[in-house]
Amino acid sequence: MNFNRLLSISSLWLLVFYASCSDYQKLLNSDDTNEKYRMSEEYYKNGEYRKANRLLEQIVPKYRGKPQAERVIFFFADSYFQTKSYLLAAYQYESFVKSYPKSERIVEAYFKAAKSHYYLSPSYSLDQEETVTAIEKLQIFINNFPTSEYIDEANQLIEELQVKLEQKDFEIAKQYFTIRDYQAAIKSLDNFTSSFPGTKFREEALFVKFNASFEIAYNSIDAKKKERMEDLKQQYTTILRYFPETIFLSDLDNKMRVVEKELEKQNTTTTSLTNTK
Repeated sequence: MNFNRLLSISSLWLLVFYASCSDYQKLLNSDDTNEKYRMSEEYYKNGEYRKANRLLEQIVPKYRGKPQAERVIFFFADSYFQTKSYLLAAYQYESFVKSYPKSERIVEAYFKAAKSHYYLSPSYSLDQEETVTAIEKLQIFINNFPTSEYIDEANQLIEELQVKLEQKDFEIAKQYFTIRDYQAAIKSLDNFTSSFPGTKFREEALFVKFNASFEIAYNSIDAKKKERMEDLKQQYTTILRYFPETIFLSDLDNKMRVVEKELEKQNTTTTSLTNTK
């Protein structure tokens, strides 16, 4: 009994579903622009953005120059945004901004255009051209609408994108250390910390630089070893000054014990040579 009832309900829902799909397909194929306009708004309000988008795509050209055009074009752009078609959304929002600079929706359109580029920003390991574009678009938005309700979010998005750029540069610098090109690693890390003085990767950057310097110093000829070991002591002091509770303290201390032993050897050798003279 219950099974038959469940089967009947399921069948009814399937009929409704297919009827709905059939009606929508008929609407897409019809020439009734007014009905398409009405139903696109219904679909949009109900969160059925893909259906709304297909209808809006058909009617946008027919409403250009008409009073409804501003509304239709904005919803067309937003339907792309809501379905995560961010490249098309950015294009349509930017087109809307140019066409309706005095619109009540201009701030929202400007922000969502910039935010679309934020979503297009790839992983830090890939080319970051789109990330740079997103930062520029968001900064322009902030400059143009400094009192907007979206300002806090815009600033937060820029911070996230900036971290991605920093991580890209930092990983490149670390790669030199990985392939044992220690001189290049040191130079790259110095450039990195100069370019991003407040970076979240500063602690690790100083640590990797210390390790690169350690490898060079430890494997130096005697004539250069003492000076380079003394430089390591300065680097160690700098790290602890900025990061007294650094997560790398144990490794740093182990290497500093090696540094102290090497300096003792250097001092002993120097003393022996002096006494011999």
